Amino acid sequence: MAVFSWKARTRQGAVKKGVMEAQNDEAVLAALRAQSLLPITVKPAPKDLLAFLPELGSPVSTRELVVFTRQFGTMIDAGLPLVQCLEILADQEPNKRFKDVLLQVKSEVEQGSTFADALRKHPRVFDELYVNLIQAGEIGGILDTILNRLGTYLEKNDSLKRKVKGAMVYPITILVVAMGVLVLLMVKVIPVFEQMFADFGGQLPGPTQMVVDTSHWMQANLVYLLGGVFGSYIGFSQARKRIPKFRYQTDAIALKLPVFGNLLRKTAVARFSRTFGTMIASGVPILDSLDVVARTAGNKVIERALFVTRAAISEGRTLAEPLSEAKIFPGMVVQMVAVGEQTGAMDTMLAKIADFYEDEVDAAVAALTSMLEPLMMVFLGGSVGSILVAMYLPIFKIAETIQ
Repeated sequence: MAVFSWKARTRQGAVKKGVMEAQNDEAVLAALRAQSLLPITVKPAPKDLLAFLPELGSPVSTRELVVFTRQFGTMIDAGLPLVQCLEILADQEPNKRFKDVLLQVKSEVEQGSTFADALRKHPRVFDELYVNLIQAGEIGGILDTILNRLGTYLEKNDSLKRKVKGAMVYPITILVVAMGVLVLLMVKVIPVFEQMFADFGGQLPGPTQMVVDTSHWMQANLVYLLGGVFGSYIGFSQARKRIPKFRYQTDAIALKLPVFGNLLRKTAVARFSRTFGTMIASGVPILDSLDVVARTAGNKVIERALFVTRAAISEGRTLAEPLSEAKIFPGMVVQMVAVGEQTGAMDTMLAKIADFYEDEVDAAVAALTSMLEPLMMVFLGGSVGSILVAMYLPIFKIAETIQ
C-alpha cells in the first residue's frame, strides 16, 4: 500500500484535495470517480523526513488530541456531517503529521469505512481505548457525547501523567546535577590541587590521598564509566521491551518500593477507575472494557490481575471478587466496586474512586517532593563539602608547619 495525494473537482466546480492510501494511482482514480469527483492530479505523497526516524511515540501530543476531540464533538453536536468535520479540522491543523492522518481518515470514511475502523489504522495517534469508545458512540448514535467524555478523560489522564512525571523528574535532575558536579571536581579541579601539593612535598593526609586516588581512577576510566551507564540504561530498556518476564518482575519491584511504590499504586488505581468508568458509561461491554483497560494499565502486574478478573467474570463471577483476590487494589476500591455492582451505578462509583485517588496522587507528590528536596540538598552539599574539606587538609597542615 502507498499514500497518494490527489486534487479533484466536484460537480459544482469546487476544487478539493487530500491524501489516500491505495495499491496504485488507478485505485485512487476509481475511488474518486465513485465519489462523483473529477480527478485533476494524482501523485505519490511526498515523503516526510520524520517518517524515517524510529517510532519513539505518538507524533501527536495529548494536548493536540484533546483540542481535536473537543472541537470534533462540538461540530458533531451542531449537526455537521462527519466528513465535513474532518475536512475542516484537517485544514486548520498546524501539526503536519496529524493533518496527514486526519486527511487519510477522511478519505477512508468517504470510501465507506466506519469512523472507528478508519481511526484503527492509525494506532500511534488513536489508541485502543479511543477507537473502542468511538465505535460505541457510532453504534449507539451518541458520538458527540462520547467525544465530550473522551476529551474529559484525556485531560484528566494527561494531568495525572504530568504529576507523576514531575515527581520523578525532580530527584533525577538533582541527582544528575550532583553527579556532574562531582565528576567535574574529580577530573578538572582535583588535579590542580594535586599539583600544588606536589610542589610543597610531604605526605598527604589520608582523606586527601583517597580523593586524589579516586580522581586518578576517574580520569583513566571516565569514558568506560559513561559508556557503562549508557549501556546499562539501553540494556534495561530493551530487556523491558523484549522480555515479558523481566518487565513483569521489574513492575512488581516498582510497586513494592518504599516511597515511589505507593505513588505508582495510587496512580494505577486512578487510571484504572477513570478508564474503566469512562468505557462503562459509554456503553462498552464490561468484558471488552476490561480487555482495553488491562492493555492500557501501564504495569504488567496490574495488567495480569485485570486479565484474571476478566476471565473470572466470563465464568459468571462478580467483578469485586477477583479484584479482591488479586491483592493489588485497596479494600476501599473493592468495596465501592461491589456497591456499584449492587446498585447498578458502576460508572458513578468508578468516577468517584478516580477523583479520590487523583487527589491522593496530588498529596503523595507533594509529600514526596517535600521529603526529597532536603535529602537531595544534603547529598549534594555533603558530597561536595567532603571533597573540599579533604582538599583543604594539606593547606591546614602547611600553615601549621609555617607557624
